[in-house]
Amino acid sequence: MAPSIDFSRLWGKDSSRKGTPVVVTMENPNYSVLEIDGPDAAFRPVDKDRGKNAKQFTWVLLLKAHRAVGCLSWLGNALWILLGAIKKRLIFGQGVTMENEKSGRGRLLFRTILAFLLMSLAFLAFEVFAHFNGWHYFHNHGLHIPQTLEIKGWLHAIYVAWLEFRADYIAPSIQVLSSFCVALFLIQSADRMLLCLGCFWIKYKKIKPRIEGDPFKSDDLEGLGYDYPMVLVQIPMCNEREVYEQSISAVCQLDWPKDRLLIQVLDDSDDESIQWLIKGEVSKWSQKGINIIYRHRLVRTGYKAGNLKSAMNCDYVKAYEFVAIFDADFQPNPDFLMQTVPHFKDNPELGLVQARWAFVNKDENLLTRLQNINLCFHFEVEQQVNGVFINFFGFNGTAGVWRIKTLEDSGGWLERTTVEDMDIAVRAHLNGWKFIFLNDVKVLCEVPESYEAYRKQQHRWHSGPMHLFRLCLPAIITSKVAVWKKANLILLFFLLRKLILPFYSFTLFCIILPLTMFVPEAELPVWVICYVPVFMSFLNILPAPRSFPFIVPYLLFENTMSVTKFNAMVSGLFQLGSSYEWVVTKKAGRASEPDLLAAAERETKAMNHPQLYRGSSDSELSELNKLKEHQETAPKPKKTNKLYRKELALAFLLLTAAVRSLLSAQGVHFYFLLFQGVSFLLVGLDLIGEQMS
Repeated sequence: MAPSIDFSRLWGKDSSRKGTPVVVTMENPNYSVLEIDGPDAAFRPVDKDRGKNAKQFTWVLLLKAHRAVGCLSWLGNALWILLGAIKKRLIFGQGVTMENEKSGRGRLLFRTILAFLLMSLAFLAFEVFAHFNGWHYFHNHGLHIPQTLEIKGWLHAIYVAWLEFRADYIAPSIQVLSSFCVALFLIQSADRMLLCLGCFWIKYKKIKPRIEGDPFKSDDLEGLGYDYPMVLVQIPMCNEREVYEQSISAVCQLDWPKDRLLIQVLDDSDDESIQWLIKGEVSKWSQKGINIIYRHRLVRTGYKAGNLKSAMNCDYVKAYEFVAIFDADFQPNPDFLMQTVPHFKDNPELGLVQARWAFVNKDENLLTRLQNINLCFHFEVEQQVNGVFINFFGFNGTAGVWRIKTLEDSGGWLERTTVEDMDIAVRAHLNGWKFIFLNDVKVLCEVPESYEAYRKQQHRWHSGPMHLFRLCLPAIITSKVAVWKKANLILLFFLLRKLILPFYSFTLFCIILPLTMFVPEAELPVWVICYVPVFMSFLNILPAPRSFPFIVPYLLFENTMSVTKFNAMVSGLFQLGSSYEWVVTKKAGRASEPDLLAAAERETKAMNHPQLYRGSSDSELSELNKLKEHQETAPKPKKTNKLYRKELALAFLLLTAAVRSLLSAQGVHFYFLLFQGVSFLLVGLDLIGEQMS
């Protein structure tokens, strides 16, 4: 037994012993003699390690073993479920439909990935054969080409010739492309860091737009009246069966003088049953004294831009000064106009006030959680920093208030792209108008709960900007704005954040990285694969700190989505057919808890006080009631899964590269390729999010 050392003697103030040693002798022979060095020695805490016995250590080991077995069983169960899904969907094709490739560019990308997959399988078989034959020619990351005398057989000669060709021709090309992508990666990472620093500065200095005094108080001598501007509220929608009721209800409860407010419900639905339902909801609020109008276009061209343009051409719009726009799933708070419109007072250069989005279904599934991370960073960092330091950002298409004069001065809504919101924002910026972003004003809405809906939304959001860039580039160059504003629009707003990001993300992590496993001479450094991406993901997740446990799935999912974003970017840049494809994002009709309580209260009142719809005939009311009954009793459409070919092909390509990395004993590369391949497999099998009806 090692001698015990009393360290208190080394730094204690009084090292001399206190008190008199006492010897106690007990008559019972079962007790031993106890020597007390001091008055407090008997009350010192007992060392816990000395109190442990063999039984305690056994229980600790059993507990740890139980936890390890539980973890292994969980991993085994997850693997078994994944294999079952692969068997069910890929082999038997039960309850699945294949992804429909409309774009020729999409089919070409799939064939390219498939060609890489077939080559990688062939190379893997050859490399495994060479490995078991002892043909190892890499020492300390250097390639050693054997001499002619060392070659054994014609297969060995083919392998050596392949090594020479790979080192002389293939590796340099991959290395140049990877170096270019790494440089783009570092530039984009530096841009993200600068945005984060700007956000930290805003938080530190507490910079935010403020309303001074009482902006609506009139200047008359008595000072008793209030002068509220005329505000137009527009709700564009198209076949929004799930959300039309809650959006109209929320807008009709805005706190604003009823005689200074007009609500336009701009319905582009091609389903007559949905049209009747929306008409009934509008009639219900109209009879309550709300100034609300239902509009339906006969010629439905230009998607949302055409709908808004048609509504702004009405003669009565000339009497209004501001227009607030809400998509069909948005539910503004009653004080929304009170928090946004006052910023226009005494600020004639201000053209747009944009509010932030908040999501009622952000915790619905893994897909919604990952979207919440992305959108929180977009609003908290990108929109806020650009709004404070540049007075410009891309309009989000909803939850914003425009000065109508700004829209007219910038040419109004144009139908030339699927991102009409970004289009009008860029043109207004070139005309000298300023924007304000209100991070404290939040409007409830939904994020897509199915991967199919999210994928279509992201395709539109990434193909539209590239299409718009081609159209706006001459106007940006010839505009009269400052040179630094032109550079910001071209280099940062369009090229870096809309083109370079999906390009390097897809090329570097989905193509070059697996290729380097078969061409070890062009190896990517560990900091590119692991350290920098993890650090940037950590910065992206800071605006949503509760999502920190999802940092690894977020990193993998962002790389997975790079396929869709890259395909959309190419489609928009070269103006392919899918670049002008508008698909309404599927919504689930989620509502917040206050909205549910308010709806229940309204239904109770309606049961106690039945009311008729003003302006509706008896036949219309009976037809509307029949439609509602049919909607309640109709069977819900069956949900099906989709198989996404590009994601599945990339999944097998990455998993094949992961197996090849085992031959080179590359630890970090293997784990990254393995987890990234599994994430592509989960997305390709439609195992993330809800399924579409």
